[in-house]
Amino acid sequence: MNTQKVVLITGASSGMGKETAKKLLKEGHKVYVAARRVEKMKDLEDLGAISLKMDITKTEDVKGVAKTILEKEDGLDVLVNNAGFGSYGAVEDTSIDDARYQFEVNLFGLAAITKEFLPTMREKKAGTIINISSMGGKIYTPLGAWYHATKHALEGWSDCLRLELKPFNINVVLVEPGLIKTEFGDVLNDPMMERSGNTAYAKLAIAVKKGVEDANKDKGGSDPAVIANTISKILRTNNPRTRYAVGKLAKPLIFMRRWLSDRMFDRIIMSQVK
Repeated sequence: MNTQKVVLITGASSGMGKETAKKLLKEGHKVYVAARRVEKMKDLEDLGAISLKMDITKTEDVKGVAKTILEKEDGLDVLVNNAGFGSYGAVEDTSIDDARYQFEVNLFGLAAITKEFLPTMREKKAGTIINISSMGGKIYTPLGAWYHATKHALEGWSDCLRLELKPFNINVVLVEPGLIKTEFGDVLNDPMMERSGNTAYAKLAIAVKKGVEDANKDKGGSDPAVIANTISKILRTNNPRTRYAVGKLAKPLIFMRRWLSDRMFDRIIMSQVK
């Protein structure tokens, strides 16, 4: 039996997306990878991936990627919605334009590329959509209001989509990474300090910056391979779970948020940024 699947991974130029592409290529799947920095995916091309340039906030890019794949393939088997980033800064210091852009990348762009492949998945009555959320979709941290808002929204959006697509035999799965060794912290800290490093929230921003740096030290987070292995497992499962919390601190923090009071969880989180 041919178990090769046609897969699209967004945000595959680094971190979890790149590691997932390597894993799935090694397992024999046909993998398309998409990102703005197409030059960063040359190593994936050398391994057999087909790279496509895509800014997920641009409608023409999203439609172009879908058109390219659907013209070459008999539909898409697996969509891994991995593209995303974290925009931190106090709510008071963050412009609404920056907040909108965070939603454009983390939610609306993800929704746009998903919608492009739903018709063919419905026709085939098969497919798997894997949305890379975060433990941040269940918990919260200071200065991360807009980032957490997008991930909380993605959780609810994915739950609704799962119900809508169940009659068509399409799986919708959330992966909720914990602390992972990626570029996340590097992308987060500088803009956060530009926004809040010299405002009434400076003390908190400095503490959050230190916490992020500590978390991103060599032993601070899990290897991106844990996400790649989880996605590989999902592809091999006929009836995958609705959620997979994986990586350092993901399960314990989600557990605490579920069972502790708001005030108690507030104290725990703030104790880490003093």
